[in-house]
Amino acid sequence: MKKYLGVLLIVFTSSLFAQVDIVGGMGIGFVNNSSVSDYVNGLRLSQDLGTFNSSFEVYLEGDYEVSDNFQLGIEYVYSIFSHNAALGGIGQYDFTYDHHKPSVLAYYVISGVGYKFKFGGGAGPRFVKLDEKFQTTVNYTSSGFGLLGRIQAHTKLSGDFYANIGTTLRYDMSGDPETTEGRKLVDNSVDESVSINSLSFSVNIGISYFIGN
Repeated sequence: MKKYLGVLLIVFTSSLFAQVDIVGGMGIGFVNNSSVSDYVNGLRLSQDLGTFNSSFEVYLEGDYEVSDNFQLGIEYVYSIFSHNAALGGIGQYDFTYDHHKPSVLAYYVISGVGYKFKFGGGAGPRFVKLDEKFQTTVNYTSSGFGLLGRIQAHTKLSGDFYANIGTTLRYDMSGDPETTEGRKLVDNSVDESVSINSLSFSVNIGISYFIGN
């Protein structure tokens, strides 16, 4: 009996790992966050934020092939946004936040010899760590939820390795940052808490490893 269970386990494991895509890389995002822009620009720094501001991100993703045209996956994206400028000629002001974006994904897949296209989206929790520094640093955190839509293309390099390029549209509802004591980051000009909710568009490139494709 144990022998048969062992054989079934080997077959199941081989089948599972024979249909997995491992995807990783980096990219640049263009983030629209009016609450952050209004707050930072209200400080009258030497350099203002625009309507869309750039962020840097890295990502790692694993997708499992349910059928020839459908995949389910999970991903982790780490994004960092930073703005540094002089404040009133009396010192340097830094506004930086790290955005952690794990998501569950679903794709419709079109593939052929040497290529694969994925069209899909996903959702997941969002976690933010924000640091505001002028003479001293104040740390804030927040959490929330996010949605995404994505188009991803893979072209063969050699063997099971592919180059990937993708575009992602995100809407992240990441909440209002606050300190461990519960003090929120407030825009005094409108007497409202600063929100990290944002709409963003990113372009990513990287390397994919297809197991069993």
